[in-house]
Amino acid sequence: MASKEDLVHVFLVTFPAQGHVNPLLRLGKLIASKGNLLVTFSATKYIGNKMKKAGAAVSGDPTPVGNRGGMIRFEFFNDGCSEDDDEEIHDLDTYLPKLEAYGKRSLTVIINHHAQNGRPVSCLINNPFVPWVSDLGEELNIPSAMLWVQSCACFSSFYHYENLLEPFPSEKQPDIEVQLPNMPVLKSDEVPTFLHPSTPYPFLKRAILGQFKNLSKTFCVLMETFQELEDDLIKYMSQICPIRPVGPLFKHPLLETSSNISGNLIKADDCLEWLDSKQPSSVVYISFGSVVNLSQEQLTEMAYGVLNSGVSFLWVMRKGDTFNGVKSGRLPEGFSEAAGDKGMVVQWSPQTQVLSHPAVSCFVTHCGWNSTMEALSSGVPVVAFPQWGDQVTDAKYLVDEWKVGIRMCRGEAENRVIGREEIGQCLKEATNGVKAAEMKRNALKWKKAAEAAVEEGGTSDRNIQEFVDDIMKIRRSTKTPVDQLQTAT
Repeated sequence: MASKEDLVHVFLVTFPAQGHVNPLLRLGKLIASKGNLLVTFSATKYIGNKMKKAGAAVSGDPTPVGNRGGMIRFEFFNDGCSEDDDEEIHDLDTYLPKLEAYGKRSLTVIINHHAQNGRPVSCLINNPFVPWVSDLGEELNIPSAMLWVQSCACFSSFYHYENLLEPFPSEKQPDIEVQLPNMPVLKSDEVPTFLHPSTPYPFLKRAILGQFKNLSKTFCVLMETFQELEDDLIKYMSQICPIRPVGPLFKHPLLETSSNISGNLIKADDCLEWLDSKQPSSVVYISFGSVVNLSQEQLTEMAYGVLNSGVSFLWVMRKGDTFNGVKSGRLPEGFSEAAGDKGMVVQWSPQTQVLSHPAVSCFVTHCGWNSTMEALSSGVPVVAFPQWGDQVTDAKYLVDEWKVGIRMCRGEAENRVIGREEIGQCLKEATNGVKAAEMKRNALKWKKAAEAAVEEGGTSDRNIQEFVDDIMKIRRSTKTPVDQLQTAT
């Protein structure tokens, strides 16, 4: 095994949220498994504490990954906030500028320290919402790449919006439809909601568009999708940006050997034994991710809709979480008693294992991209319940393009509470309706394509290896990193 000083050092910086931590950590483990690399996964100290409490192995000492000499380690940086203050971190309008200011200073010290101790960083990789990492790479003369954790369709939407290439909804034309190359027509409420003038999250819009202002500073856009899923669009956008689809990252066989290195911020409850007791394709899995909070009224209607449908269900219900000042609701009193053994409610679940369980028939989801990829790659049909951001675009593709789901709602812009009768009807349709068998067939088709993409020699596997090869070339070259990148790409 090579000494730590001989390893090529790749430094990953994540936005402090569950949906960003998981895919970037998976990428880090895959990169480390591909060769003689040392991967440092870096997040805020707040995230480090959450990971430790959830039981993740987050040592600062290098841990071997795979059998090619690669290693991964963790290092957490100061963001100017208390390490245990949820409220301060969830007020994103004030937190994001603080994260950038403190993060840049902290990471500069950390990266310089590595260089002084014989472990110089050869490549920086970040995910969206921390575009300033690309600025940091430029300042320190370190090549940078980005892992895009949404669909290529959303990437194209943001790119065309930022560069004023097509008309998007505006204050004068809020209901305009959007037609982009190699994409279906998006209705106004199917466009990523950050691109609407009325978005309640303008701070997230600024952050994500900041990444597109910095695209020229990144030599590669790694994308958590796979070629076969968005083929024509990826080919088109690859003519504009150096895109390499590398997903579905969670499905890659190499990750099975490093399952103890986890990105979960909440310790998963044990629900697999309960699923084992259920008949095949009999359980509806319900989860709205780590951020979406339903109003109390909507949550109550959802609860009674589930009960009245008569389906067995596994429901992920986070306790007391807050996002940007909005607290999650509570299940109605007596709900668990009324459900009996037909239902199980957990605070968090091992979602990839749940979706691959034979008892699960369909997935009621907010359509975040991680959940979308995990459902498609596990062959599980969905009931789409998007709220905002990229979720509304993902729902469009799941239902109309990939034909693996039915709609329960159209997002926050719909501005209505979905009633229990409508919810119950959707669940019945997804599990036993006319479309159920067709959705399952289509889902299994995408599962097969996803598995082929990550197999040795598959499209995503090749892209990861080529990316690692490029990093190796940068390190070996006697040229400056920037000159070498221009040659490598």
